[in-house]
Parts: sequence; structure tokens; C-alpha cells
Amino acid sequence: MIGRRWMGALPVITLLAGCASTSSTISPSPQAPVCDRHAAALVLWAPQWRADQKDIAEREAAAESGLRSFLAGSGCFARADLRRVSSLAPAAVAAGQPAADGPHQLVVTVAVRELGPVVKLLSSASLVEGGTEVVLDITSRPAQSASPPRAFTVHWRHGGAGVVKGVASLPDDMRAALQVGLRPAELKP
Repeated sequence: MIGRRWMGALPVITLLAGCASTSSTISPSPQAPVCDRHAAALVLWAPQWRADQKDIAEREAAAESGLRSFLAGSGCFARADLRRVSSLAPAAVAAGQPAADGPHQLVVTVAVRELGPVVKLLSSASLVEGGTEVVLDITSRPAQSASPPRAFTVHWRHGGAGVVKGVASLPDDMRAALQVGLRPAELKP
């Protein structure tokens, strides 16, 4: 009896186990790496959630954790100072920067527009399709420059048919999206 129950459940278990893949887009593309292992960077970040965003505090904690982890372990910059600002409007960015004689060569901003699990029911041959998604608007410019910053968007996804993920992976997902967007692997010696 027990064996037959499991045999009947096998197609459902197989369907739910799924296969995950990772995809990302950078727009506009291509973009040169932002990372510069010889530069000190000021990294300013702020959330820009949609109006119906849920679990804001948890998502912001995950975003900050992922940012800190990326900056500490990627070798992207010689030194990076991370600061959360209320917005990334030019006035808020200017207020977040130290005086003109500050120790930073680069100013990088990260607007977190999406960070979370995604689930679609009955969207394909599988019953469930899901994963996680990260959308970041990134700008970069020399700290002492008055020129407009370079701006681009990173859209990173991990998931697929039969994949159901929660919030536990969000710091790692944030770090992976930053890896794609800032490209420390392409640093020159």
C-alpha cells in the first residue's frame, strides 16, 4: 500500500523538483565593468519598491546583506564605503557624499527595484514555475566629475519550472546580480 502511494506521488514530486537556471540582462548593453580594484568607491543604495511591495523590511535587510557581502568578498574596489540613502535623487546623492576632498575616486549608486521570490501557477506544462528575481538600476561616475553618470539596469533571474524559492536566498541573489552588473571578474591587474 505505501509503495503504491509513493508511486502515485512520483510524477508530482518529479514535477515539483524542477530544473533551475539563471539568466540576466543588462540594459543598455554592453557595459564596461564598473569595478576598479585600485579605486576607493562610495556606494550609495536605496530601495525603489513598487507600491504593492510586501515584506519591505526583510527585503531591505537582504539587499543590504547582499551588498555588504559582495563588496567585502568580490575584490571589486580597493575599498568601498556603503551607505543607505533615502533616495537616489541628485540632491540625496550629493548629501550622501563627503566633501570634495574626500577619499573616494568613484561614486556608484544602486537602486533596488525588485528583490524577491516569483511564483506563477499553471503557467506552463508544470504546475508551478518560480524562482527569484533581482532588478537593479546602477549608476557610476568619478567622484569629482560634474558629468552625468553612466546608468544601466541589471535584471537577474534564477528559477524555472517546478522551482519554488523563499526569501532565504535573497542576500546571495543580490550578490549574484551585483556580480553580473559590476563585473569584478573582468578586472585588469
